[in-house]
Amino acid sequence: MRVLVAEDHRILARTVATGLRRQSMAVDLAASGDEAERMCLLTDYDVLILDRDLPVLSGDEVCRRLRELVDPPRILMLTAAGGIEDKVYGLEHLGADDYLAKPFDFAELVARVRALSRRAPKPPPLVLRHGGICMDRDRREVRVDGKEVDLTPKEFAVLQRLIEAGGDAVPHGELVRSVWDEHLDPRTSAVRATISRLRGKLGAPDAVVADTGEGYRLWR
Repeated sequence: MRVLVAEDHRILARTVATGLRRQSMAVDLAASGDEAERMCLLTDYDVLILDRDLPVLSGDEVCRRLRELVDPPRILMLTAAGGIEDKVYGLEHLGADDYLAKPFDFAELVARVRALSRRAPKPPPLVLRHGGICMDRDRREVRVDGKEVDLTPKEFAVLQRLIEAGGDAVPHGELVRSVWDEHLDPRTSAVRATISRLRGKLGAPDAVVADTGEGYRLWR
C-alpha cells in the first residue's frame, strides 16, 4: 500500500511515517499543501493522510482539487478541530473519506488507513494463497505448508504483491514504487536483497523467480 502523509509538523509526520512503514506500507511525506497536490498528481497513492492546516495551500483546498481527479486517493483528514460540525464539513463539503481529530491513537490511525484502502475497487482478500503459501493480511501472518514464517514488513509487502500477481512477473520498478518510497534509488540492490532473504525464509531458492527483463514472480 502506498501512502502520502501531508503534515507540516516534522516530528509528527516522521513518527506517523515510521509507524506505517512498520505496518508494511510505503510512505512518502509532504510538508505543504502544494507539495501534497503535486505528489498526488505524479504518484498513484492508495491513501492520503491530509492535515487541514498546511502552509502555501490549505488541506481543505488540496482535498477539493484532488476530488476533481478521475481516480483520487482515499483521503483521511487530520485536524485539531474535532467538533461535529468540523467533521461534517470535512466529510460532506470537502469530500474527505474519513476524518480523525488530533491527538489520536496510532492504532486507530492504522485501522482507518487500512479500512480506506479496502474501499478501493476490487480490494485483495484478507487471506491470500499461492501454492503452499498462505498470507493473512489482517493478522500479518504468513505460513508455508502450515508452518509460520517470520517476515519483515518489506518482505511481507513484497510477498503480498507477488501473490496478488498470481504467478505473473512484477517489474522491479513496480516493486520499488509500491513497497518502498520516493527516496529509494531504483538502481539500489534493496529489492534484490529483500528477494534473496524472502527465498530463504520461504524455504526454497527457486520460490521467487527472476525473469530477465520482466521482474520477479512466484514459482507456479
